[in-house]
Amino acid sequence: QVQLVESGGGLVQAGGSLRFSCAASGSFLSSASMDWYRQAPGKQRELVASISRSGSATYADSVKGRFTISRDNAKNTVYLQMNSLKSEDTAVYYCSLYSIRRYWGQGTQVTVSS
Repeated sequence: QVQLVESGGGLVQAGGSLRFSCAASGSFLSSASMDWYRQAPGKQRELVASISRSGSATYADSVKGRFTISRDNAKNTVYLQMNSLKSEDTAVYYCSLYSIRRYWGQGTQVTVSS
């Protein structure tokens, strides 16, 4: 069983910054990538950023240049630094990893006020 526990998020004004962290515990493949997804009201869940164990990162076009994903393999923790936030970044953000099946964090609300 894998557990993902998120921290961070909250309310911020447009142009501001927030940082998430997500700690993974349990048994999972050491090669698993770690990801951040988000789901805005009335929209499908979308992949925001992904990082491999080696540190190779990919981003959704909508967040490139503003968000940075990183991970600490020794702590099994992934981070998401979000800068220059926009109102359209308002969503519930989920940490996730895939190991045999996909696991999800509890989700954390981010609200960006304009």
